[in-house]
Amino acid sequence: MFEARLLKSGQLKKILEAIKELLKEATFDCSDSGIQLQAMDDAHVSLVSMCLKSTGFDKFRCDRNLSMGINLESMVKIMKCCSNDDIMTIKAQDNADTLTIMFETKNQEKMSDYEMKLMNLDQEHLGIPETNYSCIIKMPSSEFARICRDLSQFGDSLVIACTKEGVKFSTSGDIGSANVKLSQTSTFDKEEEGVTIEMTQAVCLTFACRYLNLFCKATPLSTQVILSMSGDVPLVVEYQIEELGCIRYYLAPKIEEDD
Repeated sequence: MFEARLLKSGQLKKILEAIKELLKEATFDCSDSGIQLQAMDDAHVSLVSMCLKSTGFDKFRCDRNLSMGINLESMVKIMKCCSNDDIMTIKAQDNADTLTIMFETKNQEKMSDYEMKLMNLDQEHLGIPETNYSCIIKMPSSEFARICRDLSQFGDSLVIACTKEGVKFSTSGDIGSANVKLSQTSTFDKEEEGVTIEMTQAVCLTFACRYLNLFCKATPLSTQVILSMSGDVPLVVEYQIEELGCIRYYLAPKIEEDD
């Protein structure tokens, strides 16, 4: 038996919004420690990794490890039927072919339940190697989303260069070029408003704007984003979900063709 209860269903809504354009379907691996998801997008360019800790749920029970193949588009449709403050419970039997999703209002005057067919997905587990990154940049997630959105109007690729002086985002295209430079913040009232850079060596890599903009769909989940970079390894874009877990996106750098 698997059962997980979340006091605010809005949290799961935001998580699904953050991954639905990259993944059409995915396997939710449930164990007594929580729910994990790891899948590559259809084009096999980026990887999405999600981890929700069992301690972040109001109630969590998983008698034996369970892998549920879920059509994310269908689940998003069901999530649209609830309001963000509704209490949500998801349940499945050990070898079930359906998932039950229940919503109840805070005052328990309205309860609704939906049943969703599960899918058989054969997804290979991709080992993500432990990497010591040369640069780790922490910055406000809204600022990162804005930079990605603004600069993608100029070009398809975004160059992220990290040095002691700060981090520079740049692009160029038919209409011209654009650069945004952020220095490390020396004083800030709230941690999430500051820009901090931990660096062992300078890194400059190029990424596809389209994917960075898709990753930014996770902005509502966290006030801060963590970018981890090293030469020739995928960029990690991480959003911590308060008390519940995190979403990480991995994106391989573009190899610049010589003209």
